[in-house]
Amino acid sequence: MKDLRIWPMTLMGLVFLGCCSNVYFLELLVKEDPGIGIFATFSQFLFIALHGFVSSARCGTRKPQIHVKHYVLLVIFFFVANVSNNYAFNFNIAMPLHIIIRSGSLIANMVMGITILKRTYSNYKVASVLTITIGVVICTLESAKVVTKDTAAHKESTGMDDPDPELAEATASDPNTEFLWWCVGVALLVIALFVSARMGIYQETLFKAHGKHSEEAVFYTHLMPLPGFIFLYSNIFTHMTLAVESPPISVLGVVVPCTLVYLALNVLSQFICISSVYALTTECTSLTVTLVVTLRKFLSLVFSIWYFQNPFTAYHWLGTLLIFGGTIGFSLS
Repeated sequence: MKDLRIWPMTLMGLVFLGCCSNVYFLELLVKEDPGIGIFATFSQFLFIALHGFVSSARCGTRKPQIHVKHYVLLVIFFFVANVSNNYAFNFNIAMPLHIIIRSGSLIANMVMGITILKRTYSNYKVASVLTITIGVVICTLESAKVVTKDTAAHKESTGMDDPDPELAEATASDPNTEFLWWCVGVALLVIALFVSARMGIYQETLFKAHGKHSEEAVFYTHLMPLPGFIFLYSNIFTHMTLAVESPPISVLGVVVPCTLVYLALNVLSQFICISSVYALTTECTSLTVTLVVTLRKFLSLVFSIWYFQNPFTAYHWLGTLLIFGGTIGFSLS
């Protein structure tokens, strides 16, 4: 029997370990191939689904505790949010901005809560969300100012062409067009933000009605979307080929393409991250989970800026402080 005090602390540690290392390996992947997002997402879904088929479904011999039909809408939300988040890297979205926009989840949650669940919020909570919104806007506008310069520096340092071969002709040597594609990337992140918020509300009502079954939910939310990747086959095959042809590195005396190594570690860390977050929601209050996830994002952001030398101005720091300060203020109010 697990200790009721030690187990949540263990889950929190796994959240930090899995999610922070996942961001690290994702950024290594994006440095090698900025368009690898869809292939990485597919790999994560496939691995987690296979693991769940053995551990949760017992190779198909165990019936689901929640009827599969109730997972369909949850799966659609989960698939759209994950694909949008990772596909945004195709449009010159830097990792710090990616983390910052995703950190504005409370904005979307409040909007969805008001419009769908007809919830009301205190003035303190509204003020906290307005603070977060201002922070996101500041960071986004500051990133917009330097997007063309950042792209040029990235190409010079990595020797890579445009993030996605399909966009190469359209974006070549045209700052305005390149800025337009960057706006598309930001739009994808905003869409994913609100889809994730809607998913959270649906997940809350689903578990309230049928009980919390975190392992089963992880399994079905990764299994059922797999057929959708058929429509993304061309993109997946292109970047899988690039991964196989990436520069080799030695791992335990075996020479392996570096991108495949980063991908394997990214998939494993994503499994630890998502499983731990789902499990933590069954052991702790939403307040605790929010604080843990917020702190994790902040550490990931600081590490990304420090280790990968990503551009980050004083305005970025101002926006970041507003976002995370507002998040903590919302949680404590």
